[in-house]
Amino acid sequence: MNNIEKAQAEYEVFIQKFQSAIISTASNQGIPDASYAPFVMDESKNIYIYVSGLSTHTQNLSVNPHASVMLIEDEAKTEQIFARRRLTFDCTATLIERETDTWQEIVNQFHARFGEIIEVLSSLLDFRIFKLTPQQGRFVIGFGAAYSISGDNLNKLKPTPGNSEKKN
Repeated sequence: MNNIEKAQAEYEVFIQKFQSAIISTASNQGIPDASYAPFVMDESKNIYIYVSGLSTHTQNLSVNPHASVMLIEDEAKTEQIFARRRLTFDCTATLIERETDTWQEIVNQFHARFGEIIEVLSSLLDFRIFKLTPQQGRFVIGFGAAYSISGDNLNKLKPTPGNSEKKN
């Protein structure tokens, strides 16, 4: 198995290790906000977050639909703090309308993944579901081992320029 195949195999299981994602948003004045939210993901790598309308990231996504999402290896488990494994996606956010079939399907996925708390959250009218659609991404597994992910195929890694990976 060559390096790209190893990286691809790791990418396929990396996302499954996480229940929440770090989310970076910006206000309509460009003021950044870093936060996190529990998520569910579909086969197309769309990320769904269920968030309070009172939170800064929800307010930001309502006026500026651009977000960056990051999944990053636990510091306690990393071999090298300067080269933590991480996945980032540049995303566009879309609000899922409440009480639609899609909304109910996503709520059901949240319930299956996170349990009873979702029943409480779904009764709170300020909670909203956003679909974060990745446009592109980057998966870093160490020094000189970065891979790009393009929106036309979010399931396939490509070596990035300057990567120590040998091109096939």
